[in-house]
Amino acid sequence: MADLPKVVTAEVAACIVGLSESTLAKLRLNGNGPVYCKLGRRVVYRPADLELWLQSRTARDTSDADARFLKALMVAHPR
Repeated sequence: MADLPKVVTAEVAACIVGLSESTLAKLRLNGNGPVYCKLGRRVVYRPADLELWLQSRTARDTSDADARFLKALMVAHPR
């Protein structure tokens, strides 16, 4: 990733993480996506933040993934 620019567009970010641009937008909306920057109306991502987000999504088995999912729900929708 050393040869990537400081920031990339949402379109490029979606390709990097392997999601569609609309899915990335939905993740931005609910706060479960990678950290992003707003430059005026533009949404851009730093490649290092995309890499950190991908690393945070790593699971060894389904119980790891399930626990992370439930934790994300509690943060997004506290009671």
